[in-house]
Amino acid sequence: MSGKTDIKSMDLEELKTFFSDMGEKAFRAKQVYEWLHVRQVESFEEMTNLSKTLRERLDETCRIITLRKEQVQISKLDGTRKYLFLLEDGNVIESVLMKYKHGNSVCISSQVGCRMGCRFCASTLDGLVRGLAPAEMLDQIYQIGKDIGERISNVVVMGTGEPMDNFDNLVKFITLLTDENGLHISQRNLTVSTCGIVPRMRELADKKLAITLALSLHASNQKKRLELMPVANKYDIHEVIDACRYYFEQTGRRVTFEYSLVGGVNDTKEDAKELTELIHGMNCHVNLIPVNPIRERDYVQSNAHVIEAFKEKLERSGLTVTVRREMGRDIDGACGQLRRKYKENQRLA
Repeated sequence: MSGKTDIKSMDLEELKTFFSDMGEKAFRAKQVYEWLHVRQVESFEEMTNLSKTLRERLDETCRIITLRKEQVQISKLDGTRKYLFLLEDGNVIESVLMKYKHGNSVCISSQVGCRMGCRFCASTLDGLVRGLAPAEMLDQIYQIGKDIGERISNVVVMGTGEPMDNFDNLVKFITLLTDENGLHISQRNLTVSTCGIVPRMRELADKKLAITLALSLHASNQKKRLELMPVANKYDIHEVIDACRYYFEQTGRRVTFEYSLVGGVNDTKEDAKELTELIHGMNCHVNLIPVNPIRERDYVQSNAHVIEAFKEKLERSGLTVTVRREMGRDIDGACGQLRRKYKENQRLA
């Protein structure tokens, strides 16, 4: 990648310092910030209220990270769009647009690949390449908004990668995304997922943001979680649940538990019973996810009757439960599938 300064990843205060160091007036920072995050221009030449000399100086020393739309798949079933974006260094990442009655929701990636090794996830099959810069996370949203010509109202950081494994860039991304001088998406409309990196969960809690934390739980006990999620070797399931309780205590925000139902693995009545005991008394929401089949894994989706029985068991214990509506099933909708197919085609070409 270019050695030029990544100006789009700077917050407003950093930009003010940057322009001051250049010998420019502080108000230039606000102008450039608006060009980058409100008007979302892709070149300094478009910043017409800056002098030609300043535009040239910026072009010589800075770069505006811009993702290139490589592929778009559109579901014929529900209009879900799966995007494959090309990064400056030749890597590719995925994002998903889901259209709901309440608005447009975008699921973004936080890393190129992932090192967490969750058994049911295609994103982790080739390991981690690198974390994304704040601007690379932001531009997924900007590019999709431009593509559909509509405002994005909700963002979930639940695509490829473990957000807490790219913590500093994640926090900067949240700052930029929710800044009233930029796109200004409400913190309450932002969800960040994690497989359970406890120290970072607690650090995020201490920031007292109004975002929703979603824990990828996927098991009702430590033994099964170890089988599905290698991160459980480092952080015991009870330690992770305690971090979720701490998050609620610090923020007042209800935690979401993501639970992928894998046929014959974690979908029994006993699993449901253990899950209710594990999270008993918590202000939480359980989101049951029929697992997406992955060619490289032998896991299968629980059948509809099993899913409904599991849901009813949880609801009878007083939990708030939903079953995630499957969107984009006719396209490569699951995390990592489109990127992996693209890489395979590149190797064969």
